[in-house]
Amino acid sequence: MKLGVAAGATAATIVGASVPITGMLDGYPVLTGQAMRYALGAAVLLLVARRLPMPSWRDIPPLLGVVVTGMLGFNAVLIAAQQYAEPGFVAAVMGGAPIALALLSRQRTASAVVGAVVVAAGIVLLSGGGSWHGPGLALALITMAGEVCFTLFAVGVVRRLGVLGVATWTCILATVIGAVLGTFFGGWQMPNARQGFSLVLLAVVVTALAFGLWYFAVNRLGSDRAGVLIGLMPVSGLATSVLLGAQELTLVSVAGVTTVALGCVIGLRRGTHEPEGTHHTHDAGRVPPKSTIANGSDTAAEVVAP
Repeated sequence: MKLGVAAGATAATIVGASVPITGMLDGYPVLTGQAMRYALGAAVLLLVARRLPMPSWRDIPPLLGVVVTGMLGFNAVLIAAQQYAEPGFVAAVMGGAPIALALLSRQRTASAVVGAVVVAAGIVLLSGGGSWHGPGLALALITMAGEVCFTLFAVGVVRRLGVLGVATWTCILATVIGAVLGTFFGGWQMPNARQGFSLVLLAVVVTALAFGLWYFAVNRLGSDRAGVLIGLMPVSGLATSVLLGAQELTLVSVAGVTTVALGCVIGLRRGTHEPEGTHHTHDAGRVPPKSTIANGSDTAAEVVAP
């Protein structure tokens, strides 16, 4: 469990801290920019993976679900949402993602649900609320749904293809779909040095590394408990902004960080009937302890990689 928590916390921290890097792509075509980012990410993952399992026909729908809703769709809707709502409002609405993940898991526990609610409250404190107009609320809700789908669509297919398999195939599909759609909507243009740096960093660190770590966490913890770690994204974003001098540390933000931390502690608690080392293979995404799931196999192995 400790490895799962560490992986999920690291992934959430990376994503949260990447917000200023994403901002460097302001004005660059959204879809073709994402196609380039995911192409680089797929290349890195292919170098890391020892073998890439081929998806079956039943794996295609959930893989496409991850790509359309949690990757390409999420980023496009997030940009659109911020045109009609303040970033704080969008972040506050996205704070509902941990609650949705906890409630939608078949293996949900009371501690995961309570922890998710506390984390959501902490995110609202951190974001400061904010206002919206026009379709801002609807777009913010769709953004939150995309965040939830990124995890839920992958739960079953990760057990079959493995962590690296899912991360790689989703990047490949996102590259193809983004390139085709981007050709007609937005077009292609050569990135400048600033944009190129952003694309490379997003591809290597946020995509290749963070995707793998997040799905590893979902495997070990389940979608319900891993979901509370989403609260660390705005915490990391706040820390980055403070370090860059773009935001001051206030008592309200400190209270928000403390609330998120409390929610994570509550949500990650093990159930009274679930001893250390217990894993399940239900839709929560938990896998047997002696599993080479990262390489696409769910059979016992002599050496278990962390």
